[in-house]
Amino acid sequence: MTTSRPLIIGTRGSPLALAQVTEVRARLAAAHGELAEEGALETRIIKTSGDKFTDRPLADIGGKGLFTKEIEEALSAGDIDLAVHSMKDVPTWLPDGLEINCILPREDPRDALIGEGLSGVAALPEGARIGTASLRRRAQLLHIRPDFKIAMLRGNVATRVRKVAEGEFDATLLAVAGLKRLGSAEHIAAALAPEEMLPAVAQGAIGIECRSDDSRTQGYLAALNHAESAARINSERALLAALDGSCRTPIAALAEFEADGQMLLRALIARPDGTTIHRTERFGAAADGVAMGEDAGEELRLKGGADFFSE
Repeated sequence: MTTSRPLIIGTRGSPLALAQVTEVRARLAAAHGELAEEGALETRIIKTSGDKFTDRPLADIGGKGLFTKEIEEALSAGDIDLAVHSMKDVPTWLPDGLEINCILPREDPRDALIGEGLSGVAALPEGARIGTASLRRRAQLLHIRPDFKIAMLRGNVATRVRKVAEGEFDATLLAVAGLKRLGSAEHIAAALAPEEMLPAVAQGAIGIECRSDDSRTQGYLAALNHAESAARINSERALLAALDGSCRTPIAALAEFEADGQMLLRALIARPDGTTIHRTERFGAAADGVAMGEDAGEELRLKGGADFFSE
């Protein structure tokens, strides 16, 4: 396979997004020698709506699609050839003519607790001030410790870490994967077990989106897809689709492979104030991962009832 023009990669301009693109470029160049040549790959930074409004929760300004809308518009228009996404930011339904058929090996999906000398959530003082914009994290924290005082905190990793260091908050939570990709793992006070803090759907996974009719780009991406990670992400996203998930309903899920090759899917829905959490699990063959996700989603929908998703 040869390239006569640069393969153009679209991305957000945040430090984490650029770190993810660096990984994608390295993997493409390693898999296809011609893409290692100077000028064969081009990165195009696209500012998204989610990057423009950092003072409000995503649920108040349109949801997670705010981090992908403008990039997908550029992809549909042919201005870029592929888009690199944090899969946890990607809406369940993609625009017509676009697809994600490449998932890189998933990083550690857990949440990290950031705060001086903290060994876990239980180590936080009574009435601790925790900064987060995530309703999922808020709900699970309040379910464990209703005494917490939780306030909205958005911004990049450096901003959030600084606000904790300066004493504005006692702690915050960030994705372990993002911290590792930024070379900032030293900020992790404790990585929280899924039993204590179930991650966001697809947390820690990088997905690459392209046009459905672009066989050239699809050919390059085929070698990068990690089948095990893709199976896990597809199961979790099937659950999200069954729940018609949005940023207004705290939803968490994690699919993992057991030692025997079977897949365990854990999932929950919660009220934003943490007063109620419904949980479920599925266990089975990886080939049944999507069906497991759909079935678990339907169970949680029934457990919650209609008002659970409308409040």
